[in-house]
Amino acid sequence: MSQPPGPSTTEQVVLLSESGEPIGVADKESVHGDDTPLHLAFSCHVFDARGRVLVTRRAVTKLTFPGVWTNAFCGHPGPGEDIEDAVRRRGLRELSLPIGELDLVLPDFRYRAVDAGGVVENEICPVYRTVARDDPMPKPDEVDDWAWVVPADLVKAVTAAPFAFSPWLVLQLQQWDPTAR
Repeated sequence: MSQPPGPSTTEQVVLLSESGEPIGVADKESVHGDDTPLHLAFSCHVFDARGRVLVTRRAVTKLTFPGVWTNAFCGHPGPGEDIEDAVRRRGLRELSLPIGELDLVLPDFRYRAVDAGGVVENEICPVYRTVARDDPMPKPDEVDDWAWVVPADLVKAVTAAPFAFSPWLVLQLQQWDPTAR
C-alpha cells in the first residue's frame, strides 16, 4: 500500500497583485524566470556593535544575480508565515546568524530588475535592519564572501560602481541612509 505524500519541502512564495494583495502561491524555483510574477520578499541589513554593516557576495551558483555584492541577506516569507519570522529563519539558514530585534526601514520598497542571464526579480520587498553580536558563518550555496564595512564607505562604493552590487541594494541606498542610527 502506498503512503500519502508528505508535506512539500519545496519552498513557496506568495504571489501579489499590483496593489500588493496576496493572490496565490507558487514554487520558488518555478517563479524566477524571464517573466517573474510580482511576489513578496524581504531584505535585511545587519550591523555589528561597532556600527559596521555586513555585505555579502552572492554565491556564483545562485539563480539570480550570482556573484554580486549585496546586503546581508534576502529571502521570501512562505504562505502564512510572519515576515519577521521569515527574516529570522533566513538569517539562520544563509548566515548561521541569530536575528534579534528588527527595525523596518523601508516598508514599501518595491523593485524589478533583470540580471545578465535574463532572469527577472519582481518583488515587493520590505527592508529591515538589525544588529548582530557575532560574525556570520555563511552557507557556501548562498554566500561566497562577506565583509563588515563602514556604512559611509558602502554608500561611496555603491555610488561609484553600482554595477558591482545588486540592483536592490543600489535602490535601497537611494531611499535609505544606513549611516543614520
